[in-house]
Amino acid sequence: MEFRKIFDTIPEQFDKFRPRYSQELFDSLIAYAKIGPGKKVLEIGPGTGQATEPILNTGCDYNAIELGEHLYAKMKEKFGDRPNFNIVNDDFITHDFSDMLGTGDPNSTGSVGNTSSTDSPRKFDLIYSAATIQWIPEDIAFSKTYDLLAPGGTLAMLLTKSEYKSTNPALYDDIQKIYDAYFKPETPYQHGGFHYENATNYGYADFEERDFYGKREMTADEYVAFSGTHCDHMVIAEPYKAKFFEGLHKAVLAHGNKIIFNDTYVMYLTKKP
Repeated sequence: MEFRKIFDTIPEQFDKFRPRYSQELFDSLIAYAKIGPGKKVLEIGPGTGQATEPILNTGCDYNAIELGEHLYAKMKEKFGDRPNFNIVNDDFITHDFSDMLGTGDPNSTGSVGNTSSTDSPRKFDLIYSAATIQWIPEDIAFSKTYDLLAPGGTLAMLLTKSEYKSTNPALYDDIQKIYDAYFKPETPYQHGGFHYENATNYGYADFEERDFYGKREMTADEYVAFSGTHCDHMVIAEPYKAKFFEGLHKAVLAHGNKIIFNDTYVMYLTKKP
């Protein structure tokens, strides 16, 4: 199974343990892109909605495309009763977005692909992704989003960077020993080379980075469950996998059953002229 589809195998665990983003980030994004009623938004790969509700709550015409059928079902379960919510279960790379490019009346029924064929096409005012766009080849990610945006529209790309070494160096060292001994994924993760700043090579302008900060504290049980949502951790081969997660659990227990992450919520912003 390719990595971008593996999260679909753990929708409940993904929903419970994947990190959220700060309200300050969403306030900044909403103000920058001027999102509210009458604005048309597309979220790429929402997962189970880690970055959905603050945008949905603006009253915008919210649309999403989710590759995973179980993640898609979870999104419909959580937000399907909202009148401004629309989602399709498909691949951004190949999807024909003509079904979403109607007038997008936010007072219409919240159903999949709910647009009228008589509506004149209106492109998106905001397209955003939270730890998703890096799964898409750069040329498709930037050229397709550019084509789907209205002039002056915003592309926002969110991700979380986390560290726990500074909060407990001894625990960090113990966990690194576990990684050295047992972290042996069957398939290596090779998606770290996405260059967000390359958006300007595809016509985008005014590229900038905004950083926001938060903190998470987890027990040993919670940390193991969270670690189990990392794609490359999910494909560790046995007998290493059981020993790896058991080792993580014991390490956190030995340090007071607590691990603290310092999170940086990164938001890259760029505009279509």
